[in-house]
Amino acid sequence: MARRGENIYKRKDGRWEGRYKSGIRPDGTTKYSSIYGKSYSEVKSALSEKRVNTVKIGTPKNLTVNNLFELWLADIRLKVKESSYMNYRMKYEKHIRSALGKLYYEKLTVEQLNDFVQAKLSSGLSLKYTSDIAGVIKSVCRFSKKRFGYEDKSEFLVIPKGKPKEKELIGKDEQTILNRYLTANPTASNIGILLSAATGVRIGELCALKWSDIDLEKRTLTVRNTVQRIKNIGGNTRTKLIVTSPKSSSSAREIPLPDFIIPLLRDLKASGEYYLLSGTRGIVEPRTMQYRFERILSDLKLSKVSFHSLRHRFATNCIELGFDVKTLSEILGHSSVEITLNRYVHSSMERKAQCMRSLSSIFTVA
Repeated sequence: MARRGENIYKRKDGRWEGRYKSGIRPDGTTKYSSIYGKSYSEVKSALSEKRVNTVKIGTPKNLTVNNLFELWLADIRLKVKESSYMNYRMKYEKHIRSALGKLYYEKLTVEQLNDFVQAKLSSGLSLKYTSDIAGVIKSVCRFSKKRFGYEDKSEFLVIPKGKPKEKELIGKDEQTILNRYLTANPTASNIGILLSAATGVRIGELCALKWSDIDLEKRTLTVRNTVQRIKNIGGNTRTKLIVTSPKSSSSAREIPLPDFIIPLLRDLKASGEYYLLSGTRGIVEPRTMQYRFERILSDLKLSKVSFHSLRHRFATNCIELGFDVKTLSEILGHSSVEITLNRYVHSSMERKAQCMRSLSSIFTVA
């Protein structure tokens, strides 16, 4: 067994072996060499001397952007959630590999990087998605500097900024129509949609809810997991469904339930290990819920909006009802109130006019 942190082992033939980093191969991977001796102390002494005297091989030449991405992806694979890893890999394979992958990193210029980002914006990708791609490039450039001493080519990379596209919300009158329909037709899916509209839970979090996560006596809902469909590398199918921890540590949260939904949930309640939306141990996945939501909107002749817009409408409703931003931020599972204000609180012209009318009392002279 190796002594912890020393990389010294006793071999089956009775000798001791010590391994040390002796350089870097042309493909960027670390090269190891070994020292052998009759005793542990002999190998430890020789190993210490070898590590001190080993001349560090210079920065590997001719590594391409593809080489560095593969090394970076291998490095982070066990450090991040599987869904995050697959998200980074997808952005690399879909957008970066064909455009920049064959270029030698040492010859890569910041102008090429900025031109690439602008081309992605011009192709119709959203501001946020393009910014996420640029963020992945930055991570690889920083990895290259830390691992091999390369120049950080992303130091002057311009990350697209600007006002994100305003989220299309379902109107208040339309929400009333939707709520009436869902309440009058209390299937598991319909109550799930109503639950999202009333608590702001994300669609993946809704799909991961089990009855054990809902306490009808305490009137609370606990978000513990989320459901996602990701690429399935090496599997029999192209994608796979996974149940994983929520988006961030702040996303794991307990939410008080509004009174009106308690009777509806009580009528549906099943075994604690069953999922809310299916009433069984089977998972109803997010895209299925999106299809069901869209079908209801179509049948009711309501505006076509995404399931996620329910979360935005919830946040806007809460602010209009007087919720303080800190409370709302924690209910939504955000890491900061800035995210809540900048992304999820929307002000209509009606609301702006209402606020401005409230100023009249200050300027009215009796």
